[in-house]
Amino acid sequence: MKLLEGKTVIITGASRGIGKGIAEVFAKHGANIAFTYSSSAAAAEELAAKLAAEGVTVKAYQSDASKFDAAQAFVDQVLQDFPSIDVLINNAGITKDNLLMRMSEADFDQVIEVNLKSVFNMTKAVQKTMLKQRSGSIINMSSVVGVKGNAGQTNYAASKAGVIGFTKSVALELGSRNIRCNAIAPGFIETEMTAKLNEEVVKGWAESIPLKRGGSTEDVANACLFLASDMSAYVTGQVLNVDGGMLT
Repeated sequence: MKLLEGKTVIITGASRGIGKGIAEVFAKHGANIAFTYSSSAAAAEELAAKLAAEGVTVKAYQSDASKFDAAQAFVDQVLQDFPSIDVLINNAGITKDNLLMRMSEADFDQVIEVNLKSVFNMTKAVQKTMLKQRSGSIINMSSVVGVKGNAGQTNYAASKAGVIGFTKSVALELGSRNIRCNAIAPGFIETEMTAKLNEEVVKGWAESIPLKRGGSTEDVANACLFLASDMSAYVTGQVLNVDGGMLT
């Protein structure tokens, strides 16, 4: 059964990692997908072609969600290219890790801008359309670090904690119009970024997780699928930890 048949989904930062995993699962479930990428046009077009092979409409857009006007222009273009916007997944994010005593103001500001301001920009841009439709699902990518904090990641933790507060507030504001807003807090997810880590470091992470493994992008994508589909019609304002029990 295809859970997203005929729905249009926006995914920011989908050319790699978790965003790419979400796009792949959603295409298999019948979603038409508009996704953004920052720089790698070749990788984006390759992904778009792969997704379109599932029989859905797919378009890649080079756009920076952290810029207010760019986010609005992107959404306006999506509305010209697709009949609706049913689901928004705010996935774009970066890290600039360092201890607070060594962290520059620029590194703090950039992480907040990309990870948190982009969520505001995109949500504001799609809100009008979803209010008219009287339906929609907004899914914001937070992190276990936003729930519990992490040394050396004050900027990242602050941005992801901010996403949680924003999510709950939007859920309260838009719930009466049948627009749901939830957050996902992934734990240690194996992506291209984590593949660069030392094998012993990865093993140490896995040992501290109750399920004794890192998560896959598909694990996160399946949680997104639940929140995007009508299966979660009575779920809003929640934070779903996809972390193998790390925070238990």
